[in-house]
Amino acid sequence: MQTCFVVGLLLATAAAMAGFQGTPRCSAIDPDTAKTGDTVNATCESADKTPGVELYLTDGKVDTKVAVMEQSSDKIKFQVPRIKPGRYHLAFLTANKASIIEQPVVLTVE
Repeated sequence: MQTCFVVGLLLATAAAMAGFQGTPRCSAIDPDTAKTGDTVNATCESADKTPGVELYLTDGKVDTKVAVMEQSSDKIKFQVPRIKPGRYHLAFLTANKASIIEQPVVLTVE
């Protein structure tokens, strides 16, 4: 019984880690204040390792998908969608589409 539990736990951990692999990690955003329709650049590590990355702005309650315009090894350029003014974290949808990983950078939308 205990062996089954341990094997199940290991499989669940491996599946969770697979979802996080390749997810970019952002360290900066420029500009840090923008309006709907503006173009913003996010400086991210491993940004090119996830083709077709799904990028979101989140206020902790609502996640709004953004249009990625360009993506390179260290930058992601996106357009600010039509959302209400406020402070939003960048977030990525994991590869297995199981969860959204918030980044430590904030965009203020006016």
